[in-house]
Amino acid sequence: MVSNKAVLLTGGLALVGFAAALVLAQPSEAVGLLTPDDAEVAALGQSIYAEQCAACHGARLEGQPNWRMRGEDGLLPAPPHDATGHTWHHDDKTLFTLTKYGLAGLMENAPPSGMPVYEGVLSDDEIIAVLSFIKSTWPDDLRQYHDDMNAQSE
Repeated sequence: MVSNKAVLLTGGLALVGFAAALVLAQPSEAVGLLTPDDAEVAALGQSIYAEQCAACHGARLEGQPNWRMRGEDGLLPAPPHDATGHTWHHDDKTLFTLTKYGLAGLMENAPPSGMPVYEGVLSDDEIIAVLSFIKSTWPDDLRQYHDDMNAQSE
C-alpha cells in the first residue's frame, strides 16, 4: 500500500519535471544582432560573402596564410572566419562596427588595415546577413560561447 505522502511526493516531482520540460522546450530568444538560424538570412549572407569577402577571407572562411604575421606592406593578412580564427571572440556589435566602419569605427588613431569599409557598399541588413552566415558555420559550442558573450554585452 502506498502512503499519501508518497503519492503527493511523486505527483509533485512529476509536476516539477513537466514544468521544467515545458520551459526548456520553449524557443530561446535571439541574442545579439545576428540570426544564424534564419536560413533565408544566412543564404543571403553567403551570397554576399562570396561576392564581397571571399577574395580575402577565403571561399571556405579559411582566411589568408600567416594571418597573424604582418606582411611586407605592414598589414595583417585577412583572418579566417571559421572556428580557427578569432571572429567568434568578438560580440555582434563589434563585428558589425568593424565591417561597416573598419578599425576606425572601433578606436581612435586606428592602425592601417587591409579591411575595406563597407559603409555605403552594403546596407546594415546585408552586413548582418553576412555576419549571420559566418556564425551559422561555427560549431555549436562556439555559437553558444558567442551567444553568452552577446548576452553579457547587452
